[in-house]
Amino acid sequence: MLVARLPRVVLSLGMAALLGLLAVHARAVTIDWVTVGDPGNAYDTINTGTNPNYGAVTDSFQIMKFEFTNQQYTDFLNSVDPNGTNPNSVYSELGQGSNTRGGITNTGTTNGSRYAVKPDMGDKPVNYVNWFDAARVSNWLMNGATGTSSMETGAYTLNNATSGNAPAVNPGATFYIPTENQWYKAAYYKGGSTNAGYWTYATQSDTVPTSVTAGSTGIGSSGSTGNFANYGSGAVWNGRTGNVTTVGTNGGASAYGAFDMSGNVNEWNDLTGDAGSSRGLRAGSWFDAASTLSSPIRSSINPSSEFVWYGFRLASPVPVPEPSTWVMGLAGLACGGWQLWRRRKRA
Repeated sequence: MLVARLPRVVLSLGMAALLGLLAVHARAVTIDWVTVGDPGNAYDTINTGTNPNYGAVTDSFQIMKFEFTNQQYTDFLNSVDPNGTNPNSVYSELGQGSNTRGGITNTGTTNGSRYAVKPDMGDKPVNYVNWFDAARVSNWLMNGATGTSSMETGAYTLNNATSGNAPAVNPGATFYIPTENQWYKAAYYKGGSTNAGYWTYATQSDTVPTSVTAGSTGIGSSGSTGNFANYGSGAVWNGRTGNVTTVGTNGGASAYGAFDMSGNVNEWNDLTGDAGSSRGLRAGSWFDAASTLSSPIRSSINPSSEFVWYGFRLASPVPVPEPSTWVMGLAGLACGGWQLWRRRKRA
């Protein structure tokens, strides 16, 4: 039986504190997380057809509340590529730059603000990103999210690769592309126990979501509630029939509070039972049919592929308490133990 496992490392108290700070504070972009609890949950045995091996995860973890946006990716680009050399093709001029559904432009400046979001595109999910791009964002975040932070080591050992076999996540990664089981659980699991069951769609529903429309600036018509999703080219704005829409405005969240896990863009994951030459995609996109949003539908593709339909969100271990919290907790325990000893001695 296949079970997704988060990397385990044996930590000293000081190292655990450091990882906790990294998971919470070490980022030049703002990331909202939701915690996916109920560790040790059962696999989905209903919605996965003849291969019911998805959704079981042994540990709690965090996943991004929203898809990684153009603004967040622009911050990444300006940090790692202030002079426009485009290391390892982290920017797609033909896609993100030239395509009207892409959201980032190359301004030509060299002062650390070379890249800028296009009008009304900052809060839309970044697209035209491949698996290697998402892995480099993971490395950058794990290494402190500064202009000198490595994109090549950390969560993944990439060695400047932009194609070929994708490496496995390294032990101790604090930011990483979610496994397929993690992604599946965050999207479809009902939560509340280790045997709660699964929804068919990531809007906490077994009924096909209604396709959203969009306003003139690309805000989804349903807001953040209801059984809706951005698919089937229903969001018409910016002169395009079908387009990405503002994250979190396309219907209700999953049971754990993650938005747009049905529709908007397909999201990269690390496949269950597969590795090397392929990586996974789930969720369906603004263009796809309703069936692609459902839990049984999965796809795999070369990790160097990047299209208008492809985006990502990252996962992270649940952060450990900060040192001040530990000190207060230990002090409380010590104080409680002292008071209990005094009472017992007096008795």
